[in-house]
Amino acid sequence: MMDQGSEATGTRGGFTSGVRPYFEKAPLASFFLGISSGFPLTLLLSTMTYWLSKEGIDKKTIGFAVGLTTPYTLKFLWAPLLDRVRLPVLTGMFGQRRSWLFLIQALLVFVIWNLGTSDPAHHIGRFAFWAIATAFLSATQDIVIDAYRIEILSDRQLAHGTAMNQFGYRTGNLIAGAGTIAVFSPEALGFGWPLAYGLTSLLVIPAAVAALMIGPGRHVERIGNERSVNWIAETVVAPFAEFFRRRGAWLILLFVLTYKLGDAMGQLMLNPMIVDHGFSDTEYIAINKLVGFWALIIGSGLGAPVIARFGISRSLFISGIIMAIANLAFAMVAFSGHNLEMLTFAVGLENLFAGIGLTVFATYLAGLSNLAFTATQYALLSSVAAVGRTFISAPSGYVQEWLGWPGFYVFAACMAIPGLIFLWLMQRHGFVVERARQPESEIID
Repeated sequence: MMDQGSEATGTRGGFTSGVRPYFEKAPLASFFLGISSGFPLTLLLSTMTYWLSKEGIDKKTIGFAVGLTTPYTLKFLWAPLLDRVRLPVLTGMFGQRRSWLFLIQALLVFVIWNLGTSDPAHHIGRFAFWAIATAFLSATQDIVIDAYRIEILSDRQLAHGTAMNQFGYRTGNLIAGAGTIAVFSPEALGFGWPLAYGLTSLLVIPAAVAALMIGPGRHVERIGNERSVNWIAETVVAPFAEFFRRRGAWLILLFVLTYKLGDAMGQLMLNPMIVDHGFSDTEYIAINKLVGFWALIIGSGLGAPVIARFGISRSLFISGIIMAIANLAFAMVAFSGHNLEMLTFAVGLENLFAGIGLTVFATYLAGLSNLAFTATQYALLSSVAAVGRTFISAPSGYVQEWLGWPGFYVFAACMAIPGLIFLWLMQRHGFVVERARQPESEIID
């Protein structure tokens, strides 16, 4: 087990040390994997809530529309299949991870094009169907990309590769948010939602190119008796059994569930608040996306040095506190009304702090994943994290109508407290991070 001062990367040093790994092959590939991983969820949450707000859909419905992303909370159910099932022809050509990646991406392009043409104002059922299909394939793509990313990164590269992945993820967010809205908006290119969503679907390409360049990775084949009972045990039971045998497994899951809850609530309702306060499309693009993007890039880059300086345990605590502070900044925006300077400050602060938090949290989750069960265990952990975003934060619209915008963001800041309590309990009992990644000598291609 790692103690509180140990590092997920296996390194220690000053705050500015360890820049070189950012420019190595695997971390650079993680950047391009992040682009393709980041854009679909933005289309389903940020851009979709903006679209629905423009169509006049009420905030209560928008709050529960996040339930369309339920597949992100359930992806651990089919993740074992992506660890073990070989695709005919494709697996032999590209390997386990890349074969699944290429198949899923082809399907993802198809469903996103259809989502863009679904017209939620008049055909809400069709819209919901294609949104769920997009969420399912996007969640499945995340299973593959997360596992592949962890498998191509050495322990030394893990924090830096995670930061690069966050750079890419937020680049995908920017294009799928500001870029998609710019293609749609009459104030910008004015091509409408169908072409905007269709063109955005081509963001699957960066991950495909990176996967072709980096190779098949270090997927561990678990060879055993292929009788059905043993196959099920190896594929489905073993990954979960290995995780839950660890000391403090349930407390870790409670922490993962609650850690980013307040941040998720605040971000879910940000676009409706922007529309309510009368900000235009161009202001939205320039402030909420461009300013936020660069602040988040800086924050993500600071994540690895923060881990190197403070250790994973204290870094998680710092990140939880500053993400709560960011929600208080949006409460100030709600008090000030249509104030470009205040919104710019709040968006910049939130994204700076979120960038640090995302890198620290994702590095923590990756460090918990055993390379023998990478897809399944990381999917389990990220699914638990998504439960907070999908179900617990779904009534956000009701909370906002009850408390108003300033009160809502104060409430969202307070929702960081449960995660910090669970983190304190984990620290007290000494199982913040349990080292699950195998030594590289035990890994096979």
